Amino acid sequence: MGFSTVTGGIAFERTATEKLMQTAIITHRDESTQALFEMYKRFLQKLPEELKPDIIASNAKELIFNNKNGTGLDSKIKCMTAGDEGVGRGSTTQTVHMSEYAFWKNAHETYIALMQCVPDTTNSMVIIESTANGYNDFKSLWDKAVAGESDFEPLFFAWYEMKDYRKKYNGFDLNAEEIELKERFNLDLEQIAWRRWCIRNNCGGDVDKFKQEYPSTPEEAFLFTGNSYFDMECIKKAKEIAPKEPLRRGYFKYEQDLNLKPIDETIEFVEDKRGCISIYTEADELRPYVIGGDTAGEGSDSFIGQVVDNITAKQVAKLKYEGALELYYSQQMYCLGRMYNYGLMAIETNFSTYPQKKLEEWQYPSFYIRESIDTFTGKTKSAYGFRTDVITRPNILANLQSLVKSNVYTIVDIETLQEMETFVKNEKGKPEAMQGSHDDCVMSLAIALHARNQQDFKLYDKKQEGNKKTLPYALQDNDKDENEYSDDSYEGGDFVLW
Repeated sequence: MGFSTVTGGIAFERTATEKLMQTAIITHRDESTQALFEMYKRFLQKLPEELKPDIIASNAKELIFNNKNGTGLDSKIKCMTAGDEGVGRGSTTQTVHMSEYAFWKNAHETYIALMQCVPDTTNSMVIIESTANGYNDFKSLWDKAVAGESDFEPLFFAWYEMKDYRKKYNGFDLNAEEIELKERFNLDLEQIAWRRWCIRNNCGGDVDKFKQEYPSTPEEAFLFTGNSYFDMECIKKAKEIAPKEPLRRGYFKYEQDLNLKPIDETIEFVEDKRGCISIYTEADELRPYVIGGDTAGEGSDSFIGQVVDNITAKQVAKLKYEGALELYYSQQMYCLGRMYNYGLMAIETNFSTYPQKKLEEWQYPSFYIRESIDTFTGKTKSAYGFRTDVITRPNILANLQSLVKSNVYTIVDIETLQEMETFVKNEKGKPEAMQGSHDDCVMSLAIALHARNQQDFKLYDKKQEGNKKTLPYALQDNDKDENEYSDDSYEGGDFVLW
């Protein structure tokens, strides 16, 4: 539609006619930077002679409007590529044009740096224009603008606003989707005919490709673009019906014994809107549950626990603790497990074994057990807790990806669904949270779902009293050297000071 051109025209006019005007143009790749710079030079070349400002430089993707005596405009246009060293740092800049922002490398950091150079004055102007590229930082900026949480004005332009996008209508019958589009956006039959032509010829017959390249709404633009790992249409549907708030939110209050364990008889749930526990479905005393845990570690700043109904795979509760006390997280997880029938506890032990060790010490009755081969003896060894590695990580994520596709409505927590929106395949194809986003909720839910095979899949005959389940022989034999069956025992050395 030419928005880079019209934005360039506005920026050029300001810089070529006003004194001390600094303009920065940043694009997503070198070829685009060069193309925009050539466009600015063309603006200058085509100006009537009486309007052309004095110029002393036209190289290194930079136009400086001044003369040798320093009596000219002393204004400058500089074109740069996002990701290059030094981009976003420098002198005061009154005009900023960020082009194809959704495709920038290190977008958020560059954006923050650029905005520090823009003065809070009436003649400052920042324009960010881009096609959508999935749920990334551009989507976050757009959402904030739409919600009125920033001073940016959100403008979206749909394919049907292009007057040339029409073809002769030959009398074909409209399908259900076309009827809906015609009514919703007040389209004429020639526009519908062009849409059919474009899908058939420009998009290889793929309707989703058309929605990606020619979106009708902002939601459609973001939904059908990018390298999302999860099915975004399924996520969108789940978010539409997910509860805005949990049934209850709060935390567990308790007294503790000399071993810092919560005393069962004193445990009570205290409702508090700022609490770390969100309850979506109350515990049923006859149902089996699984609890996946992700401890705050590398790339994470939160402790998470996800509770899943093992019969339905439905998410029924979540713990999110943003503090630094592993003891508090361990105590809250103990209480949460107790509330949900001492559900099978599967806590990741990659970055810290402390929560797992405390729950063992407190004789929590049901743990996920992993098995591995001792590289020295060749024997199979068992240990409590989940270990994320190059083998288990893709497996648990693929399992969660399959659930999203087949039954996404089992996921009811908005924050978890939002994390899935920003979970993408990187340039090497590895699934991960995009830069600046988190995956704590995603990983803990994936762990919970993976551990389901070690839990019952049918209703209990009677209320569970938390009796210890039968454990593998190696985990019961206290006379054995701990290193024979647990590869967590001394890794790195776990020290706790009180």
